Amino acid sequence: MQTLESEQKNIWLRRREVVAALSAAAAEGDRSENAEYIYRKKELGGLDRRIRYLQKRIPELRVVDQKPSLAERVFFGANVTLEDENEVLVSYRIVGPDEFDREDHYISVDSPLAKSLMKRDLGDKVEVEVPSGSLVYTIVEISY
Repeated sequence: MQTLESEQKNIWLRRREVVAALSAAAAEGDRSENAEYIYRKKELGGLDRRIRYLQKRIPELRVVDQKPSLAERVFFGANVTLEDENEVLVSYRIVGPDEFDREDHYISVDSPLAKSLMKRDLGDKVEVEVPSGSLVYTIVEISY
């Protein structure tokens, strides 16, 4: 939630810069052939769309700050370590759709992998369909 609030704050700051640049470009004259004006107008539209989205989304968010009663079962917010058929370990954290981040190994609760992991227990085998076929993982660690 803090990430989205920070993004919203930064977008508002960026919007001020874009509006100033748009005003300067508009003052140059003929807007139909003014590339700077056209670019800034499109950029402002994109920023405004994102601001509207965040203004609707942030109030709907709910922070999950308690651990589930079954700590050896996968639920939202879990850090899950998986082992593939070649004994290679990989870890993921199951987060909301607005929080996923490949670099941090955060996966959306809506992703195929997260959906197949939900409500599974430690030691369970999980099969995930991917475009190149299917992958089989074993859940080797769950933490919150």
